[in-house]
Amino acid sequence: MIFETHAHYDDEAFDEDRDELISSMRQNGIEYIVNVGSSLKSTAQSIELAKKYPFIYAAAGVHPSETEELNEENFKRLREQCLEKKVVAVGEIGLDYHWDEPSKDTQKYWFERQLDLAKNIKKPVIIHSRDAAKDTYDIMLSKNAAQIGGIVHCYSYSAELALEFVKMGFYIGIGGVVTFKNGKKMKEVVEAVPLERILLETDSPYLAPEPNRGKRNSSLNLPYIAQKIAEIKGITYDETVNVTFENTRKIYKLI
Repeated sequence: MIFETHAHYDDEAFDEDRDELISSMRQNGIEYIVNVGSSLKSTAQSIELAKKYPFIYAAAGVHPSETEELNEENFKRLREQCLEKKVVAVGEIGLDYHWDEPSKDTQKYWFERQLDLAKNIKKPVIIHSRDAAKDTYDIMLSKNAAQIGGIVHCYSYSAELALEFVKMGFYIGIGGVVTFKNGKKMKEVVEAVPLERILLETDSPYLAPEPNRGKRNSSLNLPYIAQKIAEIKGITYDETVNVTFENTRKIYKLI
């Protein structure tokens, strides 16, 4: 049984075969999926997918690249979405400095507000952070994110920083990059972080692992990621799948 912690099946990349693909998951060993919102619209779509499929849960949040859509009225709407029955986390939220827009100040403000929201409603967060390691960590410290808990998704920084996030009580999301030939940094992260703090994810439709790199990603590729983690850790595939499954149930409070 594999638990997919982070996918985007609301994405237009799945418009032609969404139902067929999702319906094939359980017969292929994918037991549960969390579909993660990145805007108010995609959050609404994620919630609809969770209502349609018993094995899908949703996360509600606004990605840093979409934070310009937020204002007080929309933030109230987001809070209502976060309180939906099958919403298990606030996310994905965070900072992304890869592009110039939205401004860093805008991203920081709404990151902090969404952290406060998660703390208020007692749900974990899913953190997106790209090219913004220090500011992400500093804001999480200042907001006492250890009280909130959650996942640093699609982790892309050093093993040393990963261990700091683990000390804060967070889990590290490991995806397809760990299988890449040039994925040395991610292999070091997997070596350093205890298996009890690692989660499996695809970020579908993005970042397909080897041998499907460059193609549309889906949760059906999770076995490649689990196998690579098992190789790095020197453990069995089954142990990797079982421990990460239990980790996911814990953080999403599905026990």
